Amino acid sequence: MSNLAIDPAWDAQAADLNQAIYAQSPSLYNALSHRGKAIYFPKLGILSQSAEARGKKINATIGIAVEDSGTPMYLSPLASQIQLPPHQVFPYAPSPGNQELREKWKQRQIEYSPNLEGKPYTLPLVTHALTHGLSVAGFLFANEGDVLISPDFYWENYDLTFGISYGTVLKTFPTFDQKGGFNISSLESLLNSTPGKKIVILNFPNNPTGYTPSTSEMQSLVEVLKQAAQNSTGPLVVLVDDAYYGLCYNQSAYPESVFGLLCQAHPNLIAVRIDGATKEDFVWGLRVGFISFGLAGANGTVYKALEEKAAGVIRATISNASNLAQSLLLKAWGDPSYREQKSLKAKELQKRFEKVVSILTSHPEYTQSFTALPFNSGYFMCVDIKSKKAEQVRQHLLQKYQTGLIAFGSLLRVAYSSTALGQLEELFASLHLACQEV
Repeated sequence: MSNLAIDPAWDAQAADLNQAIYAQSPSLYNALSHRGKAIYFPKLGILSQSAEARGKKINATIGIAVEDSGTPMYLSPLASQIQLPPHQVFPYAPSPGNQELREKWKQRQIEYSPNLEGKPYTLPLVTHALTHGLSVAGFLFANEGDVLISPDFYWENYDLTFGISYGTVLKTFPTFDQKGGFNISSLESLLNSTPGKKIVILNFPNNPTGYTPSTSEMQSLVEVLKQAAQNSTGPLVVLVDDAYYGLCYNQSAYPESVFGLLCQAHPNLIAVRIDGATKEDFVWGLRVGFISFGLAGANGTVYKALEEKAAGVIRATISNASNLAQSLLLKAWGDPSYREQKSLKAKELQKRFEKVVSILTSHPEYTQSFTALPFNSGYFMCVDIKSKKAEQVRQHLLQKYQTGLIAFGSLLRVAYSSTALGQLEELFASLHLACQEV
């Protein structure tokens, strides 16, 4: 029997979830933030009472407007733009997400990452795309002052999501080693020198660099994380930001999600995957993401409790994700042309990647102006400006060459994903001239 101390501030439903988690996985319980321990998905209030009234002759519990016929009220100027039936568009979706969508997404995860086959982890929950998924993870696991470990090249929104919103302390290590590979030894040193609970965030393909570790690098990375979990005086939470998952363009990139290697790696390692249709299905504006959890030794009771806590965070922050967006995705996945269309778009991105590689190879003079960082996947690549005047070069490109790039310190990020194939030669030629002129 567990000896978990019950905080009197917890709702009884939260206390029950915490008890279930602690009895099976004290490490997971200790990884939860103060908010994460306090959160729960309400079953005893409006939601449960509405569920009890479902199917009754008169149901005056639902907070939507319905016609006398019982169908949702809607405006024809909106409905006329949408081919889906009204019940798949206008009512609320469940807070955890459309059940069929969640099940199909998990099937897709396993199909595209065979290293997940046979490994238990939660059913994914639907978030309002990946930014919200990252925030859900922060709510569950990040306390003020907790250490968040990241490569030094990272998506700047992490500062807002984790630093400003949840008060984490960001510690970074150099992304690349001297050989141009992922800097596993620097990560290992930072893990070993950081006591207590730690949160690590991994984003592959990486934004901004467009780099994914090789198979051997990924295996070494997992071993370092497992060893850190084994030696740590506190739990290790690994957030896997799979925003650009699947967009790998050559064999140097490990083709599957590292979540599959981590979700059963160690009882002290909590793996959290944040992924979604945003980039995988080219639907940025639909804002449909997913969050999944896995750890060694957890049973169904623990996973169910963790799902309920995550559903509670979703209900507390956005109530639920768009019903229309979820229904559109389900409809699209059933279309016979879906896979072919997706493959064609991925091939177009690969052509642009290969064009960038060809340009850099055929113009050795460009190295007088900048050095390309390693890249093999995703949407982006980065160049390190030799003069270290990246912002001045960026401004010069805008003003003289009508070309926009993103500056990070001495780096410029090139989004070849949003650049026409025929414009790439001009882009890099202009970049070289701008560097020389600045």
